[in-house]
Formats: sequence, structure tokens, C-alpha cells
Amino acid sequence: MWVPGLLGPLLLLLVLSSGCWGLQFYLPPHSRKCLHEELRKDVMVTGEYEVSEAAAPGIKTDLRIRDSRGHLLYSKDEARKGKFAFTTDDLELYEICFESHGQAGNFRTSDQLVSLKVKHGVETRNYDDIAKAEKLKPLEVDLRRLEDLSESIVKDFVFMKKREEEMRDTNESTSTRVFYFSIFSILCLVGLASWQVCYLRHFFKAKKLIE
Repeated sequence: MWVPGLLGPLLLLLVLSSGCWGLQFYLPPHSRKCLHEELRKDVMVTGEYEVSEAAAPGIKTDLRIRDSRGHLLYSKDEARKGKFAFTTDDLELYEICFESHGQAGNFRTSDQLVSLKVKHGVETRNYDDIAKAEKLKPLEVDLRRLEDLSESIVKDFVFMKKREEEMRDTNESTSTRVFYFSIFSILCLVGLASWQVCYLRHFFKAKKLIE
């Protein structure tokens, strides 16, 4: 699709900033694999997953989604195929874990294929439903999507700026503490050296080695 000069980089930035990713991986029997991502507060997260059937009927795969404090956000025993959704409560590191367990018996076991697609932020919105509800034209839907993506990018930049300011304040505070600690260490060394000189001078005078 042809895009005017200044609009092209903007659309490229919006596409690269979209909160959507998908992957596939193999889960060996009796193993656990987790995916982690840090998300800010009040972010909607949705996902779809599909786990291939185990070669042994006794092998089961469970799905657990937790935050860094251990709060369980989603749980599914014997997960095969489904969807999940949750909204972040705070800036946290969230993990999605697939765990294989059970008894294989006399069956030969093989790795299970796990497919996972996760969306967060603007990507979770259904613009088809929005268009029907608000009776928007296709061009208006595209503009709405660009507007939402732009707003999301601005929020991300504000969040990154805030994190940068917090890190800068922490660095400045640490530098100040190190500076005062260095001065204190120097004063201690000077005091110790002065005491040693006075002590040795008094000792030598007592031994009548010096006047």
C-alpha cells in the first residue's frame, strides 16, 4: 500500500509498537516452561493457546498465569485449547507457564507442541464491533485504530520517561551517598593516621629514643 512521505514512518512506528506476539515451542514430558513480560498498570491482556495431544494418555498439561507477587490470574488444568484474558493491576512482571505432568505408563512419550498468541493494549480491541456499534466507515475505523495506537505509544513514552527519571534519581542518590561515604572514610583514615603518629611519638619519648 502506498503511503505519503511523512505518514509512512509513522505507520511503521505504530506497527512496530503494536502489542501482539505469537510463538510455538515444544514442551517435553514432565517439564515446565514459562514466558515472562513486564507490563504497566491497567493493560488489557488476551491470549489464545493450543497444546497438541500427548502421545501417552496419562500426560496432562496445565496452564498457569501469575504476577511477580505470585497472584494467580488464570488457571486451566489439562489445557488443550482455549482463550484467557486479564487486566494488569500494577507494574509487574507477568509469567505464563505450561507444565507437563502425569504417568506415561508403557507408552512412548514425545514433546508436545504449544502454540501461543498474546495481545495486550490496543491490539485487544475488536474494531469490527466498534465499527458496527458506532457505524463507522472503513477509513474512520483505520483512523480510530491509528489514534488508539498513537495514544498507546504516548503512554509508553510517558512511562519510559518516568522510569528514566526514577533511575536518574536513584543514581543521583547513590552518587551522593558514595560521595559522603568517601569523605567519611578519608576523615577516618586521617584521624587514624594522626592517632598512630601521636602514639608512636609518645612511645619513642617514653623509651627516650627521641626528645
